[in-house]
Amino acid sequence: MTVDEYIELHIDAEPAHLRRLYRQTHLERLYPRMCTDHTQGRLLAMLTTMIRPRRIIELGTFTGYSTLCMAEAMPAECMIDTVEIDAEYADDIRATFDNAGYGDRITLHTGDALQLLPDLLASNTYDMAFVDANKRHYPLYYDLLRKAMKPGSYILIDNTLWDNKVTDTSAHDPQTEGVKTLNDIVAADNGVSKIIIPVRDGLTVVHIEA
Repeated sequence: MTVDEYIELHIDAEPAHLRRLYRQTHLERLYPRMCTDHTQGRLLAMLTTMIRPRRIIELGTFTGYSTLCMAEAMPAECMIDTVEIDAEYADDIRATFDNAGYGDRITLHTGDALQLLPDLLASNTYDMAFVDANKRHYPLYYDLLRKAMKPGSYILIDNTLWDNKVTDTSAHDPQTEGVKTLNDIVAADNGVSKIIIPVRDGLTVVHIEA
C-alpha cells in the first residue's frame, strides 16, 4: 500500500458524485492528471468550511471537481465564479454543476483568465480564490488578486511544488519558471501569511493581512 492509498483510507470518504466525475475525467479527457483528486478535494472542502467565504473566484475549472468540492462546503449565501479557457466542454461542465445541485450558485465563464479576471474583480468582491490555471501566468494572477482582495481574504494556489521541479536548478521551462517566480513573490510578500501544504503537487494557502 502506498502512502497516498493509506491517506485515502483514513480521511473522509470521497462523495459518490465526485468519484464518478473523477473516473469520467480519466476516461474521456486529455491530461486527466489536472483533475483535483480525493485527498486534495477533501482539503479544499475543509478549507472552504473554515474560511466561510461570501464569494469565490476559481481560475481553471477543468471538469469541475475542485469547484464542486468548494461548493459543497460553502455557506448558503456564497456564490462561485469559475473560469475555464476551453469552451468546448462548457455545456458538459454546466450540466455537471446542475446535476450536483449547484447550478444556480456557480457561474462558468469561458475564456482566458488573464483577460476575464480584471472585469470580474472590478464587478465583484471575492474573499476566497483558488488558482489552478496557466502556470506561466501565476505571478500575474497573484498580482491581480492581491491588489483587489481585501484583508482577511484567502488565495489558494495549486501545483506550487510542480512535480518537485521548483527545486530543480536545471528546470527552466516557462511553466516551471512561472511557479518558481510566484513562490518567490509570495515568500517576499510581508502583507500576507503563507504556507505550502505538500499535498499532491503542493497547495499554497495565502491569508491577506494588509
